[in-house]
Amino acid sequence: QVQLVESGGGLVQAGGSVNVSCVASGRTSASYAMGWFRQAPGKEREFVAVISWTGGITYYADSVKGRATISRANAKNTVHLQMNSLKVEDTAVYYCAAARAVVALRTGGNIEVWGQGTLVTVSS
Repeated sequence: QVQLVESGGGLVQAGGSVNVSCVASGRTSASYAMGWFRQAPGKEREFVAVISWTGGITYYADSVKGRATISRANAKNTVHLQMNSLKVEDTAVYYCAAARAVVALRTGGNIEVWGQGTLVTVSS
């Protein structure tokens, strides 16, 4: 089993940037696609971005496209989400997730592991 731990959240001003990270431990030899989701107060959890095991495939939600970059370093078992030009509506708990296939993360189905989340608050 894989465990995921996020970090890097905090309070950021609108227009600023944040880089949230996710470190995997446990059975990290498996080839997982990795993704980020977020849940804003009073809203459902939503897809943000996904990256394939090799890093060659990435997808982004329309709401963050052009402002977000997902990357991974398999040697360090880490995945990063860089968000720029932050908006107040980006305020949410950001969750890291792992699945066997990119499509599982894009659709929110068959996700095997979730992290505990890290809070990003964007102030106006």
